[in-house]
Amino acid sequence: MGHFSYKAVEQGGEKVAGTIEAPDRRVAVELLAAKGHFVTELAEASHAAKAGALRVSTLAIRPTAKDILQMTNQLSTALRAGLPMLNALKIIEQQQHKPAMKRMMADLVDSVSGGQSLSEAMSKYPETFPPLYLSMIRVGETGGILEKTTQQLTSILQRDDKIKTSMKNAAAYPIFVLILGIASVAIIITFILPKILQTIVGGSTSTLLPWPTRLLLGVSDFFQWCVTTFYGWAAIILIIIGLWYLRKWVKTEGRIQWDAFKLRIPIMGSVLRTIAIGRFTRTLGSLSKGGVPILESLSIVRNTLGNELLGSKIDAVAEQVKTGSSLGGALGESGYFPPLLVQIVSIGEQTGQMDELLLNAADTFDEIADAAIARFMAVFPALLILMLALVIGFMIVAILMPIAQMSLGAGVF
Repeated sequence: MGHFSYKAVEQGGEKVAGTIEAPDRRVAVELLAAKGHFVTELAEASHAAKAGALRVSTLAIRPTAKDILQMTNQLSTALRAGLPMLNALKIIEQQQHKPAMKRMMADLVDSVSGGQSLSEAMSKYPETFPPLYLSMIRVGETGGILEKTTQQLTSILQRDDKIKTSMKNAAAYPIFVLILGIASVAIIITFILPKILQTIVGGSTSTLLPWPTRLLLGVSDFFQWCVTTFYGWAAIILIIIGLWYLRKWVKTEGRIQWDAFKLRIPIMGSVLRTIAIGRFTRTLGSLSKGGVPILESLSIVRNTLGNELLGSKIDAVAEQVKTGSSLGGALGESGYFPPLLVQIVSIGEQTGQMDELLLNAADTFDEIADAAIARFMAVFPALLILMLALVIGFMIVAILMPIAQMSLGAGVF
């Protein structure tokens, strides 16, 4: 005989929980049913603590976005091939090599075999499965179209993965150049430049030196002060603490202001806005096609945009729709969504084909986003290199001007 912990619902709708002794799971469910309990979760008591420990350890190293994309694609393929969902989950579990994914899949299999729905089982991992994912799975389960919704989810996740990869590739070279340039300039100004300038200027007073040289000497003295004195290191520590608090503020109270600033940055702002619009269009179209009500769809979509300012605009749009306004009109009044999207939504509302129109339009916006990313990749590295060239050029001019002054006997500049 084994002991099983359970959660159930009584005939009156009250939730109950406890343990029951039975030879196996089937008998445990039958015994609970005889008492008038509808089982929602059942786990062997000896394994309950183990399952909880697995979930805690999974939080330490969560599955990556690529892992979830691969799992979703495999689940979609298995369901479209006609496999039962539980069998598909077991097969996917057996194919996992990463410990975090294997633990999570094992927990999903246990939960589903214990009577939970897949969306309920996945809801235990909110940081792995966002609201959009859970809503799509829930819609698929309710409507019996899980193979279609997982296919749509795969498409959405593939698009997000493509955008992230493109942005990482676009930022990798500029970030490398920027870090290398800043480190090189800091080392030159702090340790090398003072010796060169002291050799050149000799005993000349600062008032006899050209202003670029005086400025460079001042920057060099400041850098030396930072790395050679107690107060300098204290100032560096305070700057680091300030940057940490700024980062924390950006992620909490100041997120809207920071996201609004990002949208105003030349080139980058256009890229971020275009990506968000494409994601909004595809996600809303997928949810509408799955039968999710428009207000619920908007509440889900607003968290997928990656920009809190645009998310707040979606909240305002949802409030207008709740009071009877059309979705197209509300989007147009916000002023943050392109006219093409507003027209497509308006036509979709009139024809009843908004899901198909949005999904078709998503391809157009994705192409626009790809072109914007390509422009960003072409321009941003060049701007960084230009900025570094200007800094280095200024340093060279500041060093050469005293030499030219002494050679020409030009006196005071």
